[in-house]
Amino acid sequence: QFFLSAWQRHRAGGVLTPLELIAADWMELHPEYHAELTDPQSASRDYAVEQGRTNPFLHLSMHLSIAEQVSIDQPPGIRQAFELLRSKRGEHEAHHAIMECLGEMLWTAQRSGLPPDGTAYVDCVQRRATRR
Repeated sequence: QFFLSAWQRHRAGGVLTPLELIAADWMELHPEYHAELTDPQSASRDYAVEQGRTNPFLHLSMHLSIAEQVSIDQPPGIRQAFELLRSKRGEHEAHHAIMECLGEMLWTAQRSGLPPDGTAYVDCVQRRATRR
């Protein structure tokens, strides 16, 4: 509902909170999600991987999460790794590369029953940033 509401107010020229402003910027960069962002039923849809559809709400949430992580450098080193990756790929593509590392870290934590490994996450981003 957060994204649907923020998108509606953004499109109507309404006042947005700081977090909604960041979300609106990412939503603008994803026109493939605009139809779903205007459909109140889209928030309750099943976006199973087997259907071959990306969950726009998960994707946008990951953009917000990465933006927050970079802004506070948590886990430590993520900002530097992001800056290097951004210098090579641009901000949007850097976020998408980081999403793969974030997803891998969360999947590993879920499977192992251990807490997410921030060091492994930053290492993954650094490896992507230093690939040729």
